[in-house]
Amino acid sequence: MADAVTVRCPSCLREHRYAAPVFPCTCGAPVSPPLARTVPPAPLLRRTWREDWVSVRCPECARVDDWPQPELGCPCGALLRMPVRALDAEEEPDRAPEPDGPPPDWPAAPPAAPSDAPPAVRPAGHVPLPRTAATPRPGFRPLTIRTARDAVNAAALYLTWLGFRDVVQQVVHRPDARGHRDGPGSSGVDLRGPGVFAQVEPSVRRATLREVECLWLNGLSSAVTTVYFSLAGYTDEARARADRLGIPLFVLDLTGTPQPVNEAAAGLVAAGAPADPS
Repeated sequence: MADAVTVRCPSCLREHRYAAPVFPCTCGAPVSPPLARTVPPAPLLRRTWREDWVSVRCPECARVDDWPQPELGCPCGALLRMPVRALDAEEEPDRAPEPDGPPPDWPAAPPAAPSDAPPAVRPAGHVPLPRTAATPRPGFRPLTIRTARDAVNAAALYLTWLGFRDVVQQVVHRPDARGHRDGPGSSGVDLRGPGVFAQVEPSVRRATLREVECLWLNGLSSAVTTVYFSLAGYTDEARARADRLGIPLFVLDLTGTPQPVNEAAAGLVAAGAPADPS
């Protein structure tokens, strides 16, 4: 497994411990993108497929393959792209061990977060198991996201892992803000099952306030748990409204592991699906 590094969010200055995901090479050896530790992470504001992949050389067979760019979702709502060393720099000796404190040009750390602050996001592959599971279950096995269909399938697998049963997909086209179905509304995918209604936004745009409110209304009318998955994150307005309504928000990283971005999502991961969904 890759070594964990300390990462500071440039938006809220919260610190996290992050380890790059590990992928299987065709030769069977584990491959992990080498993090550029001297370069701070950058907020991901717009997602493009070309920039979402990095070339990594296998240390055993020297094969070069493209793997998902490492990302980290911060509880403040920021999605961070972790810098990776270029192939031509991998042969250079690694730098000296990191000092205990942050680089001198970084701002000072903020005061300690209050006790009700959302928990730090865990690295991919380290999602806590639901407490309500009847029997111990294996860790979540993610599905690498290369297409929009993969994003939907990853969200469906995650809901099943949380304990929701018989989750099925339904493709929908939502009208634009004026109510026109032929307008530039969102083409998303709904995931439904007993006791759950989820929306997946697999495009490269952020989910909006209106879409979060529509999801909440659908769940309210059906008295089920509502969950939102987005590939590109959420607008500030959407995040704030979801926090007030208690809607779990997840960001899908390219490893296929949904990352909770608010307190409601962290609570759902910890508790799992209701024991007897209605």
